[in-house]
Amino acid sequence: MRFPGLLLFALATPAALGQEGPRLVLGGEASVSYGARDDGFFNETTYSHNLLRLLRLDLLLSLRLAGSLTLLGDLRSENLDAVRPYALYLRWRPVPEIDLDLQAGRIPPVFGAFPRRRYAQDNPLISWPLVWQYLTTLRSDAPPPDADALLAQRGSGWLTGYPAYGYAPGLPIASAARPDTGFEGRFAEGPLALAVAVTQGTLSDPRSSDSNDGKQVSARIEWHPAARLKLGASVAQGEFLDARRTLPSGRFEQRAVGLDAEYSRGHLVARAEAIYSEWDLPRRGTPPIDRPLRAFGYYLEARWRFAPGWHLAARLDDLDFGEIRGSAGVTPWEAPTRRFEAGVGYLPQRHVLLKAVYQRNQRDAGLVRSQDLLASQLLLWF
Repeated sequence: MRFPGLLLFALATPAALGQEGPRLVLGGEASVSYGARDDGFFNETTYSHNLLRLLRLDLLLSLRLAGSLTLLGDLRSENLDAVRPYALYLRWRPVPEIDLDLQAGRIPPVFGAFPRRRYAQDNPLISWPLVWQYLTTLRSDAPPPDADALLAQRGSGWLTGYPAYGYAPGLPIASAARPDTGFEGRFAEGPLALAVAVTQGTLSDPRSSDSNDGKQVSARIEWHPAARLKLGASVAQGEFLDARRTLPSGRFEQRAVGLDAEYSRGHLVARAEAIYSEWDLPRRGTPPIDRPLRAFGYYLEARWRFAPGWHLAARLDDLDFGEIRGSAGVTPWEAPTRRFEAGVGYLPQRHVLLKAVYQRNQRDAGLVRSQDLLASQLLLWF
């Protein structure tokens, strides 16, 4: 089942067209980041790009097809590679008086808080929170043959290899690099907002097409108890492993729960987010992986605008992983990882932002276990 086909069908349906003509609005964003060489691949993403050495170009579009029907998109290229539709979806608001919209296509994420910051200027630093970016040694297309094979890869998520599957990047706990494809509904009333989605992939492995005959269901509730405070809770569950491979029968899912909060006062904005996730793997080999793989990650972040055009920001990240039993004993299945990032930003004129950051990374396994990095970024938008 391929959701983009349904999107094209909706665009071609005569009932979707109203008497009012289309209206096109375009925007754009360009950023270039350059920093010290990341020998530990702490800032690597699923596209094998490093956030501290990255050129990103975005073309944003909004095409109104009728009064309540809009096509929205974000076409993206990183390091001048192929242009990808980061987002491309149809949004329909059936009743103008009610804050309800339905979306289909390559849709914005329902789960979590960080990916909902749609533009790079919403990120006061250069890198992303570890829980939304750091690559683990888990792969959806290559289940490890036994516990020892998984433990042998700890700390090498940027290029993980298992017998008969070759080498490829692993997956983050949750992916902010790619949106998922499917259907989404959102409703808001007063201080509460609710969103539900059915998508092809899972939180750690969004997909544009179905590869395992499974779907993910995700939901989020957001509450604004006061003007300065926002609280959110998210859940997600979906088929995780790629069924095109030969696997034992059964359901192999990712299940996740997330909590987030944001508080602002004057020139200060503070944010926090935590995600707990677990993945099912087939029980194979000796010693077997006889329990779900578990992970927990969180970050604390603050931004302070201390003078006109200037801000200071800092973020503290932590990732921890559940234990499994290998031949040598019980140990976390992936290396616990921590990061501290702090920096300054300057807005010399409207739509131009400069950033400079310092980053400290540490983990408990891998060829490079700690590294200090400096990076800068130029961001333009219109």
